Amino acid sequence: MDIEQARFNMVEQQIRTWDVLDPSVLALLTELPRERFVPPGRESLAFADVELPVAHGEVMLTPKMQARIAQELALAPTDRVLEVGTGTGYLTAILARLSASVLSVEIHPDLAEAARARLAALAIGNVRVETGDAARGWPSGGQFDAIVLTGSLPMLTDTFQKQLNTGGRLFVIVGEHPVMSARLITRDSASAFSGVTLFETVVAPLRNAQQPQRFEL
Repeated sequence: MDIEQARFNMVEQQIRTWDVLDPSVLALLTELPRERFVPPGRESLAFADVELPVAHGEVMLTPKMQARIAQELALAPTDRVLEVGTGTGYLTAILARLSASVLSVEIHPDLAEAARARLAALAIGNVRVETGDAARGWPSGGQFDAIVLTGSLPMLTDTFQKQLNTGGRLFVIVGEHPVMSARLITRDSASAFSGVTLFETVVAPLRNAQQPQRFEL
């Protein structure tokens, strides 16, 4: 496989066509070696428009989804970012290159350790990967300028919104199969939030995410 040609095709045929046009995001996707973040044995699929399975039943999001997340967050070089669900660390690397620092939380210790190693190998040092369950928030992390959840939530609570600084953005996918929506929520002031629905999609839910109340007859 011609890796550089495959990378070019990924950007031009998948990512640009999904309305990802931010020059800084496109340049970063051309530069970052996605093939070094895919699960072992899946290198030939590194640039394919598919979710890749990883350990524990988790998946690596498609390239276009990861690119779209980065674009929608509109990160500034001074931003502090929280990522819930490190996975293989590829989106973590993108976020880190676009911001001041990233705190990424992964529930599976082995995935967290592997992601740390991949990030260190590329000298991406403004990331801290912690192991834990952040599906209902990570209050010990403080406040953030941007938060992204790499799994969906069946219902949206205000937990993550409250961890945003004023002007901060939350990217989250809300709903249950087969109807889910990607949303961008902005903290406009200490007590006011606004949101916009970006697109429809289906993404596996975060483990231990809060569930809506079920009515039983």
